[in-house]
Amino acid sequence: MTTPGQSSTGQLASIVTIGVLFFIFGFVTWINGPLITFVKLAFDLDTDAKAFLVTTAFYMAYFFFALPASWLLERTGMKKGMALGLAVMAVGSFVFGTFATQRNYPLALAGLFIIGSGLSLLQTASNPYISILGPIESAARRISFMGICNKVAGILSPIVLGLFVLQGLDQLEGRVAAAGAGPLREAILNEFAAKVYVPYMVMAGMLLLLGVWIARSRLPELRAADVNPQPIGEHPRDQRTSVLQFPHLLLGALCIFVYVGVEVLAGDAIGTYGRSFGIPADEAKYFTALTLTCMLVGYVIGILTIPRWVSQEQALALSAILGVVFAAAAYVTEGYVSVGFVAALGLANALMWPAIFPLAIRSLGRFTERGSALLIMGIAGGAILPNLFAAAKDSYDFQAVFLAITLPSYLYILYYARRGHRAGMRTPASERSAVDAGPA
Repeated sequence: MTTPGQSSTGQLASIVTIGVLFFIFGFVTWINGPLITFVKLAFDLDTDAKAFLVTTAFYMAYFFFALPASWLLERTGMKKGMALGLAVMAVGSFVFGTFATQRNYPLALAGLFIIGSGLSLLQTASNPYISILGPIESAARRISFMGICNKVAGILSPIVLGLFVLQGLDQLEGRVAAAGAGPLREAILNEFAAKVYVPYMVMAGMLLLLGVWIARSRLPELRAADVNPQPIGEHPRDQRTSVLQFPHLLLGALCIFVYVGVEVLAGDAIGTYGRSFGIPADEAKYFTALTLTCMLVGYVIGILTIPRWVSQEQALALSAILGVVFAAAAYVTEGYVSVGFVAALGLANALMWPAIFPLAIRSLGRFTERGSALLIMGIAGGAILPNLFAAAKDSYDFQAVFLAITLPSYLYILYYARRGHRAGMRTPASERSAVDAGPA
């Protein structure tokens, strides 16, 4: 099945184009993991909690700008909105690169906030776009392909930052400690901070060029009301007047919140988690790539199995169960083994976004853009849960803190997979079998 007025070849070209955008998401988003290590040293921060403001600034932008992004998209259309989002990200990259080099932490964080704002616009457009580009029942398969693009970039980004910015980190920390307070220490840190300038200027230029490419591409404009219709039934609630009248969407937004929180914990915080065992920084800086490699495996499994062998609902339930198992295993083990189980959470997390998003926007009709914005707001979980971990880990056993955050999150995701995604849903008989395909 293709979207109205689009050939199979045209649909494939659209998928590839959106795949490029998801590659950009991955590179810009997953660079935050090693960036936490960078800012703690470059800005001479005394606690991990201050360094984790990187994730706060980046992910809170989704909360504040997702709804305005949906209003903008209703006026510009998804295609122009994606191009504008890339341009905003280019500005944010320029701001961060400039002020990180000057070691101005508040303004550097402002740059990350601007990048997150551009991404909120880009994701508010691209996620529903790829979901409704074909049958909603197979959306998880298409989003899994997007996830591969995203996580390949995510694997590359910490490697790139490690090679060009974080090379010889252990020796640098030794030099800074030996320098003590004074001009020599400041000179060493200034030299280190300046290494981030060129990578972020290059990123800004590439984002700007990609925005121009998207604006001039042949991506079709899709009307959500046409390709993701709200079902018409015999009950008055089947014709709703507000996006807040869809319980499965609201529960889905909370599901996105806890999912992104545990995903960022497993991806961005894994380096800090590993260093809590005394693992050297030069090793820990690459741990994010391990998590993303596990996610990559999960996406491949999704492409091969959804919807032919398992439904989106079943994939989400199995993923949540794996999350519970791996989180518990990380708690009862230590050192590299425990870090390995945290990285394995990438496998558990891989199919969650591809499954939650299409389940949550199913049958929203003309409310699809607003519903997508509510889900994108849920990405703020990436700001809240990792910061809870960073704030509590020094006062309590860090493994217990990690388990206390992840276990309830995965249990809620399991609830959504089994029951929550059907809350308040009334569908015609022709669609009912698809909706009920998940575990009862």
